[in-house]
Amino acid sequence: MKPSLLGALLALSLLTGASTARAESIFTYTSAKLLLTGGVSQVEGSAGGGLTPWAVIGGYGSQNQTGGNIYYTNVATQDYRVTSYGALVGIHDRVEVSYARQDFDLQKIGGALGLGDGYTISQDTLGVKVKVLGDAVLEQDSWLPQIAVGAQFKTNRNGALVKALGAREDSGTDYYVSATKLFLSRGLLLNATLRATKANQFGILGYGGIDDDYHLQFEGSVAYLINRKLAIGAEVRTKPDNLAVAKEGAAVDAFLAYAVSKHLSATLAYADLGNIVTRRQSGLYASLQVGF
Repeated sequence: MKPSLLGALLALSLLTGASTARAESIFTYTSAKLLLTGGVSQVEGSAGGGLTPWAVIGGYGSQNQTGGNIYYTNVATQDYRVTSYGALVGIHDRVEVSYARQDFDLQKIGGALGLGDGYTISQDTLGVKVKVLGDAVLEQDSWLPQIAVGAQFKTNRNGALVKALGAREDSGTDYYVSATKLFLSRGLLLNATLRATKANQFGILGYGGIDDDYHLQFEGSVAYLINRKLAIGAEVRTKPDNLAVAKEGAAVDAFLAYAVSKHLSATLAYADLGNIVTRRQSGLYASLQVGF
């Protein structure tokens, strides 16, 4: 993690802790959910794990309430640095609308490619998720998981570059369905997501390539709630291998999420993003989320 990011996390944590009493009084009417049951902010902005969306609706608003989150994520690998930041609104625990910006800093690889050190590829993602069935928290006596469908509308800001690398388009839409089951008595959460996508490296390298077809991919998460504030878990996300210039593989992570309060949570993870152009990329993933 960069020193500046660590300092920012610490400063925001202290600031939030100092104002906890005031925040609790302001947001009490929208804080009906249990800690961590709304997930954290996924790299494309949806509520879930770091890599994959869950069927939960982000924020702590329950029925007839509105909640929301803002977040910042940093991932530092051997050759690159990825930052993601954005916000979401959860409406009546039924609909979620999110926005995220991903910046992919090529660092010295940019210079080697003739683009300049620190050349950055950026992407905007607008997400919509709708809960269609079940309730992961309330329906503990049912085998049925909570199920949601969603779409992520992505636009890459470096269209000329990604097309030169073999992508067919600089924008695309991912469609997914997620099923999330929470076993409160065991402190266990399971999630499975099926995603139809044309994206290369989440869309950072554009959309389509060898073919222009949608590829169905699997994403999974497991989390164990050690206590009401602390969870550990792991995720996997498969990705299409559709660019001729570079092989692409699955991404995995192992994470630790801690809820300071309903208004502040932090996630640390070790993430392996698979092969990205030159070689496999892995490193520390750190994310801070503020919500209500």
